[in-house]
Amino acid sequence: MKDPKVERPSVIQPSEEPWTHEDAEDLYMLPAWGDGYFSVNEGGNIQVNAGENQSSRIDVVKVVDSLSQKGVTFPLLIRFQDVLMGRIRQLNEAFSNAIEEQAYLGTYTSVYPIKVNQLHEVVEELLEAGKPYGMGLECGSKAELIAALPLLEDNKTLLICNGYKDRPMLDLILTGQQIGKPVIPVIEKYDEFVSWNELAKKRKLDAPFGVRLRLTTAGAGKWADSGGDLSKFGISIPELLRVVEYLVEQEELERFQLLHFHLGSQISDIRTLKKAVREITQVYAQLLKRGLTIKYLDVGGGLGVNYGGGYNGSDDAINYSLQEYANAIVSTLKDVCDTEGVPHPIIISESGRALTAHHSVLVMNAIGLYGKDQIEADFKPNNKDHRIVMDQFETLNWLSADDEMEIPELLEAYHDAAGKRNEADTLFSLGYMPLEQKAIVEKLYWAICRKINAQVHRRDEDLLPPELEQLDSHLIDQCLCDFSVFQSLLDHWAIGQRFPIVPLQRLNERPTRRATLVDLTCDSDGKVSSYIGGNNFLEMHSIESGVPYRFCIFLMGAYQDIMGDTHNLFGRVTEAHVYADDEEPDGFYVEKILPGTPVKDMLALVQYFPNDLYSRMNKHIRAAIQNGSIKASAGYKLLERYAESFNQSTYYDQSKNV
Repeated sequence: MKDPKVERPSVIQPSEEPWTHEDAEDLYMLPAWGDGYFSVNEGGNIQVNAGENQSSRIDVVKVVDSLSQKGVTFPLLIRFQDVLMGRIRQLNEAFSNAIEEQAYLGTYTSVYPIKVNQLHEVVEELLEAGKPYGMGLECGSKAELIAALPLLEDNKTLLICNGYKDRPMLDLILTGQQIGKPVIPVIEKYDEFVSWNELAKKRKLDAPFGVRLRLTTAGAGKWADSGGDLSKFGISIPELLRVVEYLVEQEELERFQLLHFHLGSQISDIRTLKKAVREITQVYAQLLKRGLTIKYLDVGGGLGVNYGGGYNGSDDAINYSLQEYANAIVSTLKDVCDTEGVPHPIIISESGRALTAHHSVLVMNAIGLYGKDQIEADFKPNNKDHRIVMDQFETLNWLSADDEMEIPELLEAYHDAAGKRNEADTLFSLGYMPLEQKAIVEKLYWAICRKINAQVHRRDEDLLPPELEQLDSHLIDQCLCDFSVFQSLLDHWAIGQRFPIVPLQRLNERPTRRATLVDLTCDSDGKVSSYIGGNNFLEMHSIESGVPYRFCIFLMGAYQDIMGDTHNLFGRVTEAHVYADDEEPDGFYVEKILPGTPVKDMLALVQYFPNDLYSRMNKHIRAAIQNGSIKASAGYKLLERYAESFNQSTYYDQSKNV
């Protein structure tokens, strides 16, 4: 059998087998990446399973329809806030189970690294949901520290400060400690430790701190350089000993409160994590034997998300469950501590991706579906047509008459068709073929390619000539969608991260087309070039005129919300915050709608201001009126339309598409 990741033709061959919504779940691999939060209902719509134990069902089509009736524009980011709460509960319960089952004597505290999604409403929602578990925050820059410090409503909520810290940032951390907040700076370099001590002594504070250690164990995949010798963060073992020597000399061993490592934001292999935890715990144990009283062991981030189609250990997937992640950390820590005879530390993890990814779903409109030109079904050449048209039509008839050709015959047919097309291009460029005849040759060429490709896939050969293997990619449609890859899906463009994409509706119908999704930007990279399962296409339905056809992009809540680029001045999209409520008619309510960035705000980012632009356009229109090009009344209407555009969405407005 062929590799299931091999590309397929754009038009799916019809099947007599019945199609159900369960088939759609399997096709788009929802069970593999959805973690139970997403499914397809019997009506063929995507639904979100939220609330306690994912018992509430929210039909996303009903959410979208409700928002559309309120005039909300697309693309639309929907935050299902109950999913955030569910992820926090699952994470803390997993560690609670592991601690209880393994008789671990320490406790667990989760901290949220706000770099994953710094949006105020996301951070506040996480802190509120995390209150029963004592959840804290992590920051990695001065701006993040300034934002996070006031959010510590009590003197128990931890704030871990990673990243490189200048003296003003270190000074602000000391301010947090001085007012009684448990703020712990994690020392990244030895000179940072020197600056920390100098500033603390000026305030006469015995300022506690932590240390990030550069382990020998490295990560894997896209974030391999976050750990190991190549990491730009963390201090080495020799530098760690210098820190300890200083503390011994100053009799300040109690200041060293936290030991930290980080393998990257997506650990794909659980074995790598176990190795790193074992290494850091050995360091912890030896430091305690030197008289230190380290309280916390911070295993960093890295709890992964299954973006791909299964537990295959690739960069897009993970080979472990949430419970196995917690079990691995707790059991490894306990094993080393018990062997070395040292106390069990408080475990801290900095999970961000796994907490936020699932709650955010981007809904976007398909604008149009564009395939290769089709020759009319009843086409027959006449004696006025060029001989190349005759030749191509003869090849097409040959293929139509025999649907069980051998591979060498199919290859010959392809070579004939490709050769004739090239000959037509040459004749046209020299002026010997009319444009209309060239168009017919191209239509016949694509019809021949489809016939050949259909036979190739029916034969299901393991080995194919490269020309026939490549037909798939040439025949896949393009679906133009109302979004920007650079604004909403930056990790796909930058590092090849795959994201699950599924049609929002009609999932109880068999898909009939295969397409690559392309965005509105004028950049050839503005497309989704790979999909879960390793395909270079997405299976979808034909688009019906006048009927909206929409896609959902999932797992958008980590990084994508905050890392967007302003390519072509496409701004932030409209967003809606949705909560499950079984007492509401459709099982949900919309708490908040945040409009997308209007044109005027995007222009202001690059120093174009409405008043100045309006004045310049007014001058041009007045000049046109004075020279008689347009009437005054028409000119003022044009100026009014121009002024109205400043408040419009930066995206494609299908409601005004006439």
